[in-house]
Amino acid sequence: MNIYTLGPAGTNCEKAALQYMEKQHWAGQIKLRTTLEDALDELLSSPEPGILMGCIVYPELHDIVFRHLDHLKLVDLHLMDTHDMVFSRNQSQAIKRIGSHPAPASLLSQLGDLAISAELVLCNSNSEAALQCAQGNIDACITTIVAAQANDLHIARNFGPVPMGFSIHLKV
Repeated sequence: MNIYTLGPAGTNCEKAALQYMEKQHWAGQIKLRTTLEDALDELLSSPEPGILMGCIVYPELHDIVFRHLDHLKLVDLHLMDTHDMVFSRNQSQAIKRIGSHPAPASLLSQLGDLAISAELVLCNSNSEAALQCAQGNIDACITTIVAAQANDLHIARNFGPVPMGFSIHLKV
């Protein structure tokens, strides 16, 4: 059984998918996609059985569920702590642009004036925010500690892990 979820590597969805696959003793693959909507499209077009795993705070999960009631069935919920969520930066002297997936963007409010004066750039995932920061397209980001470390970013603040749920939708 394949799991389709949000990527790239280093997302909390990837961590949840790995845990869930191990818990279920599945030998399938984890298919990481740019958006959960892309993951759904690939799942629905695949001839193989599979599931869609979505973080319950994903901004459009409600739309995915209600638009696909005839193709998806909610069958389980996986609970886990996310990777530590962090505020990271690259080598830029000034922080003018901060990237974040929409879900954890409110963590910026804990950074005070720094976040207020910067432009928020929305990214498709926490890991994508880290990639954009490493490439210099943004100066800082909210991301996972795994993605920050993989992209050699400086971790300026660690918000810690977040207890989270991940919905499991079977293709019917």
